[in-house]
Amino acid sequence: MVRVLAVADEEVPAARSRLRNLHVDLVIGAGDLPWDYLESIVTALDVPAVFVPGNHDPVPGPGRTGPAGYVNADGRVVEVAGLRIAGLGGSVRYNSGAHQYTQKEYDARAKQLLRSARRAGAVDVLLTHAPPLGLGDEPDPSHQGISALHGVLEALQPTWHLHGHVHPFGMLKPDRSVGPTTIRNVIPWDVLEIEPRSVVPVPARSRRSA
Repeated sequence: MVRVLAVADEEVPAARSRLRNLHVDLVIGAGDLPWDYLESIVTALDVPAVFVPGNHDPVPGPGRTGPAGYVNADGRVVEVAGLRIAGLGGSVRYNSGAHQYTQKEYDARAKQLLRSARRAGAVDVLLTHAPPLGLGDEPDPSHQGISALHGVLEALQPTWHLHGHVHPFGMLKPDRSVGPTTIRNVIPWDVLEIEPRSVVPVPARSRRSA
């Protein structure tokens, strides 16, 4: 069992003083948090970390892929702390900001991610910044969900799909289920335990042609 701290979008006041009591094995960032905040979490916990960028994250400069201590999972599958994590960052395009994509562009990005996942084997977590279209998103243009994630969920059938982007503003967003997958909005933070799946190829019947 891997104990995970997932964070997104909103800093938690005095979070650093509470971190060591969480006893986690892995930190997962779902985007739109200051990099120094993310780095302070990893420094305090001294555990591996994975992230995908949100639509407000900066474009990394030369020689950087993200905050220090974090593996950037955007557009690929990574294995960290015993979990296989497939990542897809950013949001649906609503202005000219970085890490924003049209639904058509997300279709292409999702196909590329599925090709990586088929080579890697079973996936435990789908990590995105934005939710699937119609599953935890909002009707306004800046918080619209990603339509291509429905195909990704059908193909990969991860245990968890963790995301941020849609702010609950003090109210917990309900979990949603698609097949064997629990979809959770982790804003501002959540601690969960994930049992790694057997390392087996994704079943052919659940694959979509790329």
